[in-house]
Amino acid sequence: MSSDPWGRVDETGTVYVRTADGEQVVGSWQAGTPEEALAYFERKYEGLVVEIGLLEKRVKTTDLSAKDAQTAIDHIREQVDAHHAVGDLDALKVRLDKLVETVGKRREERKQQRAKQSDEARHAKEALVVEAEELAQSDQWRAAGERLRSLVDTWKGLPRLDRKSDDELWHRFSHARSAFSKRRKAHFAQLDAQREEARKTKERLVAEAESMSGSTDWGPTAARYRELMSEWKAAGRAQREHEDDLWNRFRGAQDIFFAARSSVFAERDAEQAENLKLKEELAGEAEKLLPIGDLKGARAAFRSINERWEAIGHVPRDARPKVEGRMHAVERALQEAEESEWRRTNPEARARAEGLTGQLQAAVDKLTGQIEQARAQGNNAKADKLERELEGRQALLDQALKGLQEFGG
Repeated sequence: MSSDPWGRVDETGTVYVRTADGEQVVGSWQAGTPEEALAYFERKYEGLVVEIGLLEKRVKTTDLSAKDAQTAIDHIREQVDAHHAVGDLDALKVRLDKLVETVGKRREERKQQRAKQSDEARHAKEALVVEAEELAQSDQWRAAGERLRSLVDTWKGLPRLDRKSDDELWHRFSHARSAFSKRRKAHFAQLDAQREEARKTKERLVAEAESMSGSTDWGPTAARYRELMSEWKAAGRAQREHEDDLWNRFRGAQDIFFAARSSVFAERDAEQAENLKLKEELAGEAEKLLPIGDLKGARAAFRSINERWEAIGHVPRDARPKVEGRMHAVERALQEAEESEWRRTNPEARARAEGLTGQLQAAVDKLTGQIEQARAQGNNAKADKLERELEGRQALLDQALKGLQEFGG
C-alpha cells in the first residue's frame, strides 16, 4: 500500500483521496505501481488547479460574462465533486466558492453599470429629443438642418433603452425632424413662388427700362428710372440663375440713358457757364449807373442793358439768385428815384403837404401859447400835459416839413 498527505492506494489498487468529509474513492489502478497511481491522479489535480487559476485570471482581467463564468465554474466543480483527483479538493472548492462570489459581485456591478448607462442614455436621448423639438421651430434652415443630422448620428451612438421607452423617445425625435422638414419644404416652396413672382415683376421693369433708354425727355424719364429702381428693390430677389442677368439688363438700360443725359447736360452746363459770364458783365454795367443823377439817361441805359440780359439764355441754377439780385438792386434804385421825382413834381401832392404843414404849425404855436399861460397861472400839471401833446404835434410837423422839402421847397 502507498500513501501521501492527500491520498492512498490500498492493496486492491483502489485509490482514495482525503477530504473534510472523509476518504472518497478516486478510482481503481491496476496498470502499475501504487506510486504511479498516486502520481497520475495528482497530475489530474494539478490540471484542476491550473484550470481554476486560468478561470480566476479571466474573471479578473477580461470582460467574461457572468453566465459564461458560472458555466465554467460549474464544469470544474463537477470534476472536483467527482473526486477523480488526489490533492486538496476542499481548497479547490473554497476557491470555486470565492470565484462564485466574485462573479456574483461582478454581475451586480455590471447590472448597476448597465442601469447607470441606461439612465445616462435615457437622459442623453431625452436631451436630444428636447433639442430636436426646439430646432423644429427654427427658421435657421441650414444651421438647424445640419444640427438635426448631427443629432441623428449622436442618437445612433447611444445604447438602446427598453423597447417601450426607446420607441417613445424615437417617435418624438422623428416627429420633430419631420415637422422641421415639412416647415422647411413649405418655406422654400413659398420662397420659390416669391422668387418667380419677383422674376416676372423684374422682367416687366427691365422691359420698361429698355424701352426708355433712348428717351431725351430728361427730367420725367430720370424720375421714372428712380421709381423703377424703388420698385426693383421692393420686388425682392428672383432665382439666382435669373437675378444677375435681369440686373445687368436693367442697369445697362439706365446707363445708356444717363450717359446720353450726362453728355447733353455737360454741353448745357458749358453754355450756361458762358451765359453767367455775360450776365455778370451786364450786372456790372448796370451797377455803374449808381448813384442815379440823370434819371432819364439812367432809365434808357438800364432798358438797353435789360434787353441784352433777356436775350441771354439760362445760367446755372445755383448762381442765378446772386447775379439776378445785382440787377434787381439797380432796378429798385431806379424805381425809388422815379417815385421821388414824381412826388417832387406833383402839384396836388405839394399843395396837400403845404396845407398839412400850415395846420400843424398853427397847432404847435397855439399849444406853445397855452403852455406859457398855464405856467404863468402856476398850473404846472396842465402845462406838463400840454407839453406832452406839443411833443407829438412837433414830431408830425417835422415829418411834414421833411416831405415838403422833397418838392423843392
